[in-house]
Amino acid sequence: QVQLVESGGGLVQAGGSLRLSCAASGSISNFNFMGWYRQAPGKQRELVASIISGGTTNYVDSVKGRFTISKDNAKNTVDLQMNSLRPEDTAVYYCSAHRLLTLPVWGKGTLVTVSS
Repeated sequence: QVQLVESGGGLVQAGGSLRLSCAASGSISNFNFMGWYRQAPGKQRELVASIISGGTTNYVDSVKGRFTISKDNAKNTVDLQMNSLRPEDTAVYYCSAHRLLTLPVWGKGTLVTVSS
C-alpha cells in the first residue's frame, strides 16, 4: 500500500506563498488521479486542485490563478504551489491518490495558517 506524506505547511502572512509537497512511498504513475484537498475548521473537506495521469489539471474557483498543482513521476511527488494566500485559505491540506476500483489513499495532512 502506497503511503503519502505531506510537508511544507506553516504560518504565512496574507499575500505570501507556500509550496506543499506530497511524497509517495511508491509509484504515483499507478494512480489515475492525484488531488490536494483542504478542510477548514467547521467545514467540509473540499477538493482544491487535481491532476490526472495525462497531466490535465483542475482547480476550485477560489484558487484559480493563485495555486498550481504539479507532479513528478520520477520523484513520486505531487506539489501544490500556493501564491497570494488569503486568510480563508487557512486549513489542513491533504494529499490523496485515486485509482479505479480501489479505495483512495490519504496523507495525514499539513496545516496552513494565513494571518491577516
